[in-house]
This record gives sequence, C-alpha cells and structure tokens, in this order.
Amino acid sequence: MKVIITGAAGFLGSRVADFLLNESSLSVTKLVLVDVTKPQSRPDIRVHTLAIDLGAESAAEDLLSDGADVLFHLAAVVSGHAEADFDLGLRVNFDATRNLLEAARRYAPALRFVFTSTVGVFGGTLPQVVDDFTATTPQNSYGIAKAMSELLVNDYSRRGYVDGRVVRLPTISVRAGIANKAVTSFASGIIREPLNGERSICPVPLEQELWLMSPGTAVQNIVHAATLSSSEFGPWRCVNLPGLCVAVRDMVSALRTIAGDQVAALVTYEIDENISRMVASFPSKFNTSRALSLGFVMDTNFVDVIRNYIKYDLNKPINN
Repeated sequence: MKVIITGAAGFLGSRVADFLLNESSLSVTKLVLVDVTKPQSRPDIRVHTLAIDLGAESAAEDLLSDGADVLFHLAAVVSGHAEADFDLGLRVNFDATRNLLEAARRYAPALRFVFTSTVGVFGGTLPQVVDDFTATTPQNSYGIAKAMSELLVNDYSRRGYVDGRVVRLPTISVRAGIANKAVTSFASGIIREPLNGERSICPVPLEQELWLMSPGTAVQNIVHAATLSSSEFGPWRCVNLPGLCVAVRDMVSALRTIAGDQVAALVTYEIDENISRMVASFPSKFNTSRALSLGFVMDTNFVDVIRNYIKYDLNKPINN
C-alpha cells in the first residue's frame, strides 16, 4: 500500500508517519512524506521524502501521477497565520486541497483521501451541542477554507472521484515543541511552558471552555479514518472527533494537581481581544456518538493528558 502524507514535517504529520511505520494495521509498502521543507527521513526503506510547495502549479499532479492508495492531507496554514495572511491561507488551505482532489480524480480515483479539518468550521449562533450535521458558519478565514474543502471532499466522494473522509480535529493539547501561530496555541502553552519553568500568558478568560484532544489520540484517530470503508462513513464524509470539554481554569487546576502551586503560578492572564473573540466563536460541546460508533477514540481526562505529555514528550527533542 502506497501512502502519502502532506504536512509531514509538522507536529502531527511527523507523528502520523511514525505511527504508520510502527503501530498501524495498515500494510504500508511505500510512505511518501511531503512538505514545503523536506521532512525528516527515517531509517526505513519504505520512506521517501519530498520538498514540494503544494500551491505551485502542477505540484499535485506531480505527487499523484504515479497513483496512491491513501493520502493524509495535513498540510495547512494555521488559524492565526491564515487570519493575518489571507492570500497565503487561501492558497494553502483551499487551493492546494482542490488541486490534490483534482489530481486524485485524474490519477487515483480509488484514493482514500483523509482530510484533517477543524472544529473552527463552526461559529456564530450555534445549538448548545454541535453534531456532525450542524451547519458550518465559521467566523475566521481558516475555518472558511476548511469548510469549503470539506464540501469539495464530500462532492468528489459523491461523484466517485475519490474515497474521501474528513476528520474535524479538536484543539490539540498538549503540543510539544514551541508555540505556533494558531489562536489556540495557548492551550498547550499554559501547560508546556510552566512545566519547563517558563511563564505563559493566557489570552482568554478562565471560564473559556475548549474542545481538546491529546496528540497521541489525534494520531490514532487520523489513521483510523483510513481503515474504515466508505459504506461505514455513508454519504456525509465529515465526522467530529471525540474530545474533552475543559475550561481554562480546569486546565490550570490539572497542572496544579500534577506539578504543584509554584508551577501553576507561572500561568498569567492578559486578555487579547482578537484571540479571545475567535476562540469564543468555537463550540466546546459536541455529540460525537457517530464517531464513537465508528471506532474513533477519546481521552479519559485532562490530568492524564498532561501525565502522558510528561511521560512521552517533556524534555525530548521535537521535530517540527
């Protein structure tokens, strides 16, 4: 089975690659890792690395002209960056996705196309609990591009051009490494930095609730999406992944439980109106019964999420 990962030099992309090589039930015979900068190679003859700008003309065709069985499309410009640079966000988050779908239609119509979307496709006036079929009304450019891409994946799948599946990721916490330009980056920073003895500024109110998932669970779920049949997904290919609804104050409380008062005191609070407004537009309560019935998994509690971060990621070198 030939598998391609876009965004393979990124935090999740790199971990999906390692999971496929070492833990997945998918029988991978060739793994092509793609990013705008060449991803880190692995000591495995199945691995091939490519530096490709997917926004460039013919890049998608070059990537898929020899066919593929599964493509994990993780390449993206994150929320804060897409808001600051509209043209770049649209080119990477929408145009590249459309180009990949069109190339798959031409060269690999049976391709299992796994697209990572976001709960940021929701916004505005929402029901108290969001489900897979709630209308997407995003309030930011990142969510707009992802929502448009979701519709394309669904239509290309309906027409038989690809076998698409869309997983809407919660905010990932705790991300190892350094802060990125996502507006929800603080959800990792208020845990990661204090555990490293550094101060971290929280830009949203303590009562702000977030829909969270740990990196390890996210990787399992992304790969699981490729193992399901199209009939299991049905005509609507979008699924909200199971997460934890956690208020910021409870995140800091979990940090205090594990690391003590002095570490928790390294979190300070300084409201950023733009970040706070965008984060407040994201829903935090979901009905994920469909995802659970399809075999997607969830974290148990945020204390265990922090413990797993300490066990597997704290003070270890990270490839971002």
